[in-house]
Amino acid sequence: MKDTAQAEVGTVCILPLVSRGRVLGTFGVCKYQDHAFTRDDIEFLTQIANQVAIAVENACAFGEIRELKDKLAQEKLYLEDEIRSEMNFAQIVGKSASLRRVLKQVETVAPTDSTVLIYGDTGTGKELIARAIHDLSPRRSKPFVKLNCAAIPTGLLESELFGHEKGAFTGAIAQRIGRFEVANGGTIFLDEIGEIPLELQTKLLRVLQEREFERLGSSRTLRTDARLIAATNRDLEAMVSEQKFRSDLFFRLNVFPVHVPALRERHGDIPLLVRHFTQQFSRRMNRVIDTIPSAAMDALCRYHWTRNIRKLQNVIERAVIISAGPALSVDVADLKFPKVSHSEERAAAPNSTTNSPLQHLLKETERQQVLQALKQCNWVVAGPNGAAALLGINRSTLQVRIRKLGISRGTA
Repeated sequence: MKDTAQAEVGTVCILPLVSRGRVLGTFGVCKYQDHAFTRDDIEFLTQIANQVAIAVENACAFGEIRELKDKLAQEKLYLEDEIRSEMNFAQIVGKSASLRRVLKQVETVAPTDSTVLIYGDTGTGKELIARAIHDLSPRRSKPFVKLNCAAIPTGLLESELFGHEKGAFTGAIAQRIGRFEVANGGTIFLDEIGEIPLELQTKLLRVLQEREFERLGSSRTLRTDARLIAATNRDLEAMVSEQKFRSDLFFRLNVFPVHVPALRERHGDIPLLVRHFTQQFSRRMNRVIDTIPSAAMDALCRYHWTRNIRKLQNVIERAVIISAGPALSVDVADLKFPKVSHSEERAAAPNSTTNSPLQHLLKETERQQVLQALKQCNWVVAGPNGAAALLGINRSTLQVRIRKLGISRGTA
């Protein structure tokens, strides 16, 4: 008798593993005798193959379900994080010409899939513009995933963007799905994109061009259909010339640039924002504030908002907290106005003994503010579209100030 290890295979029976009309693989049985399989054997093995096919299909389906479950859980974490860190205003407030130009650009580019690069100072509301683009796009029902590139350590940024496999690096105790994968079909918003290191910019460029990437520690290529909206407060073109940012990535990002104006360029929007934030924080703190004193509004309008809307938001939140009654109490000490130089003081001293240089400066600032509002409203004082509403004061108060400041349509 031949040794089993040395015996030659006599007969092989190979059957397809078929389930729901789809071939999942093959099932094979070997015997050392020739012509060893009878018709009954083949029928029996066919039944076994059918059961194996069902088991294989169930295993594959279970794997897919587990992967989708993990992805859904990861997406839930991102969305919960987004809710926790959501900005304190949910709509764009303002009607200045500079803001209207930006909103017109948003309406133009939103229906497309083009990459958008949003420029603007810190605190101007770049994320709000990105959300508006997403909400007006066909992707509105899909996720809006955001990432502040400056807030993530450089060593972890690649994992945040593209994900990693278990064991890809020290501390990677489980598989992680990256933001591009979560945003598939939706929009990914990368804030402070100028902070991405050069070595990672190549991989980002590939995602934009090929829609492909690999998780960290994996060789399997994944595809994503995420629309990219990026934002920065830096001069990327200057960074390109300094070789701190890839030129090909810059040109790929800069398909449709949108410049968000600073608050100091939107003076007419300040009263609207002040009222909006006052109402918002009043509801949140269960306060009843229905009056904004004209002096407080004037001070807020005169202030040079270097930190933009976020700074204004913080000032109003503090004002609501310290307000004891129905009138908003703004701590003007928080607003540091520019100091008048000694030369200006000496020049103003001989002209008046009652008006200090600061009063003169405030009066001139007030005059320019009122004049600008009147011109913007076509010299209409009353009504919802009048200068009084724009400045956040009563019609009679504005009329008194126009006379006091010596403003007339003929001399303006």
